[in-house]
Amino acid sequence: MPSLQHDALAALIPRLRRSRELDTEANERARVVAWHERLDRSLPTGAVPGFARRFSVVTEDIGFPSHVVTPRHLTPIRTIYYVHGGGFMAPIDAHHVRYATRLARALRARVVLPDYPLAPEHTWRDSHEALVAHASRWADEPGGLVLAGDSAGGGLALAIAVAMRDRGATPATHLVLHAPWGDLTTSTPETAEFDKVDRWLFLGKLHAYAVWWAGSEADLGRPEVSPALADLDGLPPGIMLYGTRDLLAPGCRLLARRAAESSWDLTVVEEPDLIHVYGLLPLLPEARRAFRQVVEAVS
Repeated sequence: MPSLQHDALAALIPRLRRSRELDTEANERARVVAWHERLDRSLPTGAVPGFARRFSVVTEDIGFPSHVVTPRHLTPIRTIYYVHGGGFMAPIDAHHVRYATRLARALRARVVLPDYPLAPEHTWRDSHEALVAHASRWADEPGGLVLAGDSAGGGLALAIAVAMRDRGATPATHLVLHAPWGDLTTSTPETAEFDKVDRWLFLGKLHAYAVWWAGSEADLGRPEVSPALADLDGLPPGIMLYGTRDLLAPGCRLLARRAAESSWDLTVVEEPDLIHVYGLLPLLPEARRAFRQVVEAVS
């Protein structure tokens, strides 16, 4: 049974995020583009107390910014490559930075946060090659690479792992996927039923954002866009965590089934009645449990 803290946050988040279904795709596109024009794309560190005292940041240019965050007074022994979620149309959020830095300290790692170009102005074609090359470079560093991400970023992390395997790059040591959006075709028929229990994500937006990122309906099934439909054999060991009060849960179950039919070693954690990316949310006992599960899986 979800905690009282979880249920309170589940009710609060849609209000704070002003979550609502789109009226028309054209209006949603115009709204998002106008929002992007006002965005501050600097790394949001406000959710990490004493960030400047505890961490250093170097920003690389890989065709777009990528932030390398290193805990001070700690020599990193590995690298976490964290790809943020947000429907491919939202930038890095303060809670992404909070989660990634907590993971970095627990695993004695630096964390790399690529700030990839956003839809609808950009598609996967504007960042995929750079992300794969960049992650591959970090995978060759001592201690190896943990590929991680949430929601859309979880799908991107999986797509990067698939491409690294196909190109013969040094593989990541582990994959960490929080409610990954890995099937942008929405091929699972039960997705519409989950739309009734998820008040944060909406099916109309899911369809719109998927086509924006793919660039066209015809490209929705490509492995770079929908890696849950790709060949999964030979991927690094992974852990996937998601709740069932989540519009992406059917896609996560599809990925779990396809992983079980392949040689990919994927640990699946499905939590009844928990909301989207619960493992990243603050103050939840469920999130603390998820954090311990992730640290144990990649240690």
